[in-house]
Amino acid sequence: MNQHLRTDPVAFIDVAAQRRRLGAKIDDAVARVLAHCQFINGPEVTQLEADLAAFCGAKHVVACASGTDALLMVLMAQGIGPGDAVICPSFTFCATGEVVALAGATPVFADVDEATFNISAASLKQAIATARRLGLRAKAVIPVDLFGQSADHDAIAEVADAEGLFVLDDAAQSFGATYKGRRLGTFGLATATSFFPAKPLGCFGDGGAIFTDDADLAERLRSVRVHGQGSEKYDNVRLGLTGRLDTMQAAILIEKLKIFDDEIAARNRVASRYFDALHNIVTAPRVADGNVSVWAQYTIRLPQDIDRDAFAAALKAQGVPTAIYYPKSMHQQTAYKHFPVADGGLPVSERLSQDVISLPMHAYLDEAAQDRVIAAVRDAVA
Repeated sequence: MNQHLRTDPVAFIDVAAQRRRLGAKIDDAVARVLAHCQFINGPEVTQLEADLAAFCGAKHVVACASGTDALLMVLMAQGIGPGDAVICPSFTFCATGEVVALAGATPVFADVDEATFNISAASLKQAIATARRLGLRAKAVIPVDLFGQSADHDAIAEVADAEGLFVLDDAAQSFGATYKGRRLGTFGLATATSFFPAKPLGCFGDGGAIFTDDADLAERLRSVRVHGQGSEKYDNVRLGLTGRLDTMQAAILIEKLKIFDDEIAARNRVASRYFDALHNIVTAPRVADGNVSVWAQYTIRLPQDIDRDAFAAALKAQGVPTAIYYPKSMHQQTAYKHFPVADGGLPVSERLSQDVISLPMHAYLDEAAQDRVIAAVRDAVA
């Protein structure tokens, strides 16, 4: 029996456990959509937008088809295009920089803070200077609240305000997190998030949302979301895309949002046990004072003498899966190598890509599974 327990794999992210918990509530929500047949922009979409606004305190919420669309739609609504520069951290998922290039603008990559993995205000300043030296108009910054922890929004806002940039917060991994007591969704001009199934708040397909307190921007976003339409269906007043959230996904998210606070608390209990058991043998993530993370990933850094591939193999042999976010920072990837980087380079991003590794993390990770993860890490490091 013990042998079975040791090799039966721990779930890296357990969507099925949450599905079991919600049970008939999800079935009933989907059945209501199947009954009314309003599969696009049905009443659940409007309901979800209201629920999300109430949850995070944003005045306007525009649900959309994915986290990537959420970012892109804001850039489109703001008229970002050729000759414009948008500053992004390099140590992030590719969508952050991808949307800038898709809009026809130039992503300029900045470095991140070694402790929080989030954009460095000092490197942000350098990236703005780099953009201007290259003859680009620095228009915006897209800070990322990576792995579930908020970026330093006060420091970013200070630089952005001084330099005349708007802030588009990429909270794809961190909706539900708080910064100095305020939920993400109300910082900068707009906040984008993703409801990809593996996210802390995820649907059963692709989905996303944009949060803003700017009524004019919200109106433009609703136009962009449906091919840039104006007051009439076939009077398209701007370029847009098909950025709608399916009604079925909205119905599912309404039910998931009801248990989200409880799940955030559970994730923080797991993170706390991990930290207590591991911080003396690996570099465990630290949450800045006044912040609450939603722990989309629990990402550690290995000591320099530990081979990451061997470490991952050792854990896998114990039934403990791992993942690497991100083995290459954006400026190291084929599609993005030719875009500019901040003066002074991106040494922290490059170091992180060499030594980070993520452990199982979800709201349904019981203490027995946590103990297996902890024991496997300690064995592999020893």
